[in-house]
Amino acid sequence: MDEELEILKGDKKLPLGLMLKRTMKYIKPELWRFILAFILIIFNVALDVILPLFISEITNNLASPDIRFRYILTLSLSYFGICIFNQIILYFESMILQVAGQNIIYNLRMEVFTHIERMSQNQFDEMPVGSLVTRVASYTASMSDLFTGVLVNLLRNILSVVGVYSIMIVISWKLSLLLLGFVVVIAISSYIFGKVVGKVFRNERRYISELNTYLNENISGMKIIQIFNQEKFKEIEFDEKNENLRKARYKVTIAFAIYRPFISLLQIFATAVVFFMGVKIGLNAGEIVAFYLYISRFFQPIQNISDQLNNLQKALTASERLFNLLDVPAMVVDKDDAIEISSFKGKIEFKNVWFAYKNDEWILKDVSFVINPGQTAAFVGATGAGKTTILGLIVRNYDIQKGKILIDDIDITHIKIESLRKAIGQMLQDVFLFTGSIKSNITLNDPSYTDEEVKEACDYVNASWFIDKLPNKLDEAVIERGENFSQGQRQLLSFARTVLSKPQILILDEATSNIDTETEVLIQDSLEKMKNIGTMLVVAHRLSTIQHADKIICLSHGEIVESGNHQELLKNKGYYYKLYQLQFEER
Repeated sequence: MDEELEILKGDKKLPLGLMLKRTMKYIKPELWRFILAFILIIFNVALDVILPLFISEITNNLASPDIRFRYILTLSLSYFGICIFNQIILYFESMILQVAGQNIIYNLRMEVFTHIERMSQNQFDEMPVGSLVTRVASYTASMSDLFTGVLVNLLRNILSVVGVYSIMIVISWKLSLLLLGFVVVIAISSYIFGKVVGKVFRNERRYISELNTYLNENISGMKIIQIFNQEKFKEIEFDEKNENLRKARYKVTIAFAIYRPFISLLQIFATAVVFFMGVKIGLNAGEIVAFYLYISRFFQPIQNISDQLNNLQKALTASERLFNLLDVPAMVVDKDDAIEISSFKGKIEFKNVWFAYKNDEWILKDVSFVINPGQTAAFVGATGAGKTTILGLIVRNYDIQKGKILIDDIDITHIKIESLRKAIGQMLQDVFLFTGSIKSNITLNDPSYTDEEVKEACDYVNASWFIDKLPNKLDEAVIERGENFSQGQRQLLSFARTVLSKPQILILDEATSNIDTETEVLIQDSLEKMKNIGTMLVVAHRLSTIQHADKIICLSHGEIVESGNHQELLKNKGYYYKLYQLQFEER
């Protein structure tokens, strides 16, 4: 896990060759579009390179004693026609590249999101949500620039430099050789510039990710910040992260503020040299004008290349961090021989199970128990005893280190994860509702469920009592995290969501805590109904809610200290008896 966290921090640098090789995987399906765009780029650059020759010819005719106006008009119209044709080529080239680029980014975003979906719960416990959001949304956009802008424009500018310099050699090889000195200076300065901004962009991306993570966490927890008057303290923390990002971007600005004027100064100096040396070696007016125009076309692509290096560094940094995420393997995966299970009878067995979130920090120690089909089993114990962990292990949110977990005498590691979770309904204390409608939250946007099935599920769990009072019934809007509903109402919607999926095993983790008395009566009635669905596993803080459970398993420090039904455990006067007495005295 530590290695995975280092990868997500962006500290793992990938070789450029490896990144380009992996990038080709996304280019391959759109290769024909890139080839067509490449052909259009060649035409575009070729036409752009020959245009100054028309200006040169017009200049020579204007400078001659015998001016041929018809010839000049023909050249001018030809120049105009080529410019229009060139813009048409540019339009089609841009459209082709945009389509290819958007297709690539669509597939890349889907791959990244699907990869995140496959990650196990313990990985999400360690990975900052803001960092993941940045990768899916922001970094894929930067990679879009790589496909639709950076690489294409880099290629265009290189072809332009080569084409322009070739024409310049034809006009005057002496002046062209003189310009090579400027090219060497530009090449060296561009190399240094690329090295400097590469490091800066790496830091900038890391600071952006940290800032997004901080914002995601603190905006979600703004209620707590305000309750405890921590606004000033949080402002100081935010200021530190904001300042890190500002400094990183300031360094980029400084680098470009030095580099761009330097290149412009070289262009001005080269222009002066051309005028002076052109006259000295006897070039005519048209050739000097052509050379002057070509110098602009020569230095402009070089300046563009420097800008593309900027974008290239951004895109490569984004690619690196995306590939770092894709390189993090899911920790809980299906085995090659995993099987599909259509339904469960509901027998659950733990055999000498050991589990730790971190190496050797055991949460469960040699835990063994059997729950028969249709039984209701409750887990009790102090905070940190391992109750919720047991429920998470049954659905393979995590994998155990030692022992076996069996359902219907089948090791759950030999059951496909999707098949396993489909047969198990989970109702948690912290109900998560998505932005949308009540219906979309119950069905989770699964179109296979009918309105009648949704209504039956709501009736079954007593959720209809408040849904029917709403103006839009099942179509009532749900805001972010369901904040427009009470805790009890959200819990009833969670029950309806679970019942609709027709599970054979039900998991209830502290689902009856922190709710109002009126809703609690409805929830208790719902739970009594749901006991008829199949095997039920319950974690409850209040012992009064589990007195009728078939089996009560008491945990302490990750070990089972006793088990039995309510009456048996009271007679033993052991751990459960003390917990019961303590709660009874508190009342």
